[in-house]
Amino acid sequence: MGMKVGQDGDDEIIAAINTTPLVDVMLVLLIIFLITIPVVTHTVPVQLPTQTVSPLQTKPDSVEIAVNKDGDLFWNEKQVDAPTLLARLEAASVKLPQPEVRVRGDQATRYEFIGRVVTACERAGISKVSFITQPPARGG
Repeated sequence: MGMKVGQDGDDEIIAAINTTPLVDVMLVLLIIFLITIPVVTHTVPVQLPTQTVSPLQTKPDSVEIAVNKDGDLFWNEKQVDAPTLLARLEAASVKLPQPEVRVRGDQATRYEFIGRVVTACERAGISKVSFITQPPARGG
């Protein structure tokens, strides 16, 4: 009865790389590429039409409507009355691209006057109405 204590020389580290799985994967990829490349390269020769690119107008004109504290309306700095404003808005609503309407209201203007301008824009079919405000002072 004996017991062997100690280490054998059989516990060496194997430093060789097993390349069999790598070769298997590479062969499968090669077969896939060989099958798909002829499908991609064999097409029907056709003469494709050419297209000329013309620059598009990306920024539509904007209309600025100002309302002072007395309720007077100004179309791009020219005073107008309510029926004239509606007629001009209707004419602007059919333009392509439709112009953006920017409303500038005096701080002391009653909301009623601004509401009339927004209602006129809605009746005329204007899709984009924005309000111009004074940005706050820096640091405040």
